[in-house]
Amino acid sequence: MLPPLPGRCVAVLGTADMAAFELGVACEVFGTDRSDRGIPRWDFALCLDSAGPLPTRSGFTIGSPYGLERLAGSDLVIVPSWPHLDVPPPRAIVDALHAAAGRGAWILGYCSGTFALAHAGLLTGRRATTHWFQADRFRALFPDVDLDPDVLYVADTPVMTSAGTSAAVDLSLQVLREVDGPEIANAVARRMVVPPHRDGGQAQYVERPLPAEGDHDLADLLAWMSGHLDEDLTVTGLARRASMSERTFARRFRAETGTTPHHWLTWQRVLLAQRLLETTDLDVDQIARRCGFGGAATLRHHFVGRVGTSPQRYRRTFRRAA
Repeated sequence: MLPPLPGRCVAVLGTADMAAFELGVACEVFGTDRSDRGIPRWDFALCLDSAGPLPTRSGFTIGSPYGLERLAGSDLVIVPSWPHLDVPPPRAIVDALHAAAGRGAWILGYCSGTFALAHAGLLTGRRATTHWFQADRFRALFPDVDLDPDVLYVADTPVMTSAGTSAAVDLSLQVLREVDGPEIANAVARRMVVPPHRDGGQAQYVERPLPAEGDHDLADLLAWMSGHLDEDLTVTGLARRASMSERTFARRFRAETGTTPHHWLTWQRVLLAQRLLETTDLDVDQIARRCGFGGAATLRHHFVGRVGTSPQRYRRTFRRAA
């Protein structure tokens, strides 16, 4: 698991000509008070790097009473965009980001914001991602970064990065999942009407995100699979249920979800195991059977591989937090 987040203070870096969508993601996930629905509240602030109001790329300006000094006490720092990809951030921003990272704060870079983190040296020697369209440019500028342009996000270190636009939502929900658990992340996702979980390793570029005319998508089948995770779900059976050949089904599944049926099922089963570990007193063998893993050893193998800790340790961590 990631090192624990010290607190719930989040600062979003605002700069001139920033992208409005990524700023909106940070505001929606971390800046919206949902405490009346039992969702923990974040202490949220937009921090401008210079005196506002500052223009955005979308034709309006933004203002805030907070400057870079607010980053000094923040536990989570988000760089939603960086408009000038080839130009390093000013020294004041670089120093503020390094100071935050040195304190143990988590640093998130959305889309072009990953360029700012790389310019600041926070991604050197680390695995990272960015928008696939800018991958060649990123590699040329930062050969010392282990860039993976094929994934939605990389969240295996305290300095985390996401691909373009909607992938910022996926990374933000992953942070909620790490801090508050899958139930809270799923509740926020439902409120936002977005998929509750897209694995970070899922493909950035989905070949066919919408069905062609005359085709049907796999939404109904995915919902059915989510409700039958305890069963032995095979590609043969799923293809039959979708009225497709196995080859066509496998191709359509990847085209519409960006991953394989096996990978998708394993992640959904791990997520269900997380929820059951948090919210029930079932033992690990019972949870394994309910999630379709068959036994504790198989659950433990997949859980450690994807969550980074054992089911027992995960349960103890969240019980202490509760």
